[in-house]
Amino acid sequence: MFKPLSLAGFALAISATTSMAATNITWWHGMAGRNGEVINEVAQKFNAAQSTCAITPVSKGTYEEALASGIAAFRSGEQPNILQVFDAGAATIINAPGAVIPAEDLITQAGYTFDREAFIEGVRYFYAAPDGKFVGMPFNSSAPIMYVNTEALEKAGVEAPKTWEEFEAVAPKLKEAGYLPLVQSQLTWQFTENFFSRHNIQFATNNNGYDSVVDTKINMTDPNLVMMFTKLKAWADEGYFGYYGAGWNDNQKLFEEGKAAFWIGSSGSFGGLQKTAQKPFSATFLPYWNSIEGAGTNTFIGGAALFAMSGKPEAENKCTADFFQFLTSPEIQKFYHQATGYVAITKAAYELAKSEGYYKEKPAAEVGIQQLMLKSGDWSKGYRLGFYPQIREIMEREYGRIFAGETTVEEALKTIETEANELLARFAKTAG
Repeated sequence: MFKPLSLAGFALAISATTSMAATNITWWHGMAGRNGEVINEVAQKFNAAQSTCAITPVSKGTYEEALASGIAAFRSGEQPNILQVFDAGAATIINAPGAVIPAEDLITQAGYTFDREAFIEGVRYFYAAPDGKFVGMPFNSSAPIMYVNTEALEKAGVEAPKTWEEFEAVAPKLKEAGYLPLVQSQLTWQFTENFFSRHNIQFATNNNGYDSVVDTKINMTDPNLVMMFTKLKAWADEGYFGYYGAGWNDNQKLFEEGKAAFWIGSSGSFGGLQKTAQKPFSATFLPYWNSIEGAGTNTFIGGAALFAMSGKPEAENKCTADFFQFLTSPEIQKFYHQATGYVAITKAAYELAKSEGYYKEKPAAEVGIQQLMLKSGDWSKGYRLGFYPQIREIMEREYGRIFAGETTVEEALKTIETEANELLARFAKTAG
């Protein structure tokens, strides 16, 4: 049972500890720093809000390390109740036989009603089964958006572009004004996976991999993707685009220092950027190519979801369901959204923050949610591809070779497609 959340309750939460009388559950995650601290605060609030369950969060390092630890623990029968799994690892955990209980089943079996429509459109599908059933519970969710150096635009006398065609028109003026027009922080998520969603183009066979792991093949040689990377290479050669390797912060740094006009980052970066940006900034949607028919659809979420591990006693599963209900309440979603910069995953939480004037004070915080709420298309809901962390490593290697002048765009994308399809075939043999 839950007690109403109040300021007094929140204060008590700070000192709350697990109770000997309560049913204890564990939550393994891959977050550190301030985001790790907020996870602890969410757990403290849950423990203070009721008396029957006590949750203990445990950091297992990075996203990759948390996933590896969770899978290894499941094989040895020592799995946690809840495991945080990042977007690229979704296929691994979902296709591990018997490893998880779908979040929607867990919640309804605990006696709660579950309304998929309560979740924001771009959040709803990524961790779901092909029929829409929630398998993972979306948690720290974000969208790739474009941050704007407002001082740079004023000096160049230009507006933020809505399309890549408009970017090509303003880039020379920004360069002339002394700015690097564009940087980004993750070519895999922002210019590959969400390139397909933003332009409503199929990313992989078998319904982007959702329908089956057998004979799933990735579409890295799509002519539109070839065009996107050909443009990026040309922009780099002309001084309109800067690529500083696969490291997120190495690319963000130029924008933080006020030297770049636009940075493609994460809506979840908003909280940190408020502290590190040396110039005033705003944000807008991820641009798209107006020349591609059907473009302009929404993007899907990045970040991670929480998975309920199987093999646990009924009382612990009930507590996990209770925690998922607590986590998706408007008040907790609003708290998490405002404390981290990740988007609120439910419409009710978004409306609550909006009604309190949060977005009038911080309009950039609303951009990711609005982008996720754009019209969706057949191919804008996400993907489910096995061994995807390894596929991303291949992409990063080949993208680096493109900008180093060591290969052509066509050769790089063909290499990625060939090696990725080999990994997908191997995954099909090991999964299920």
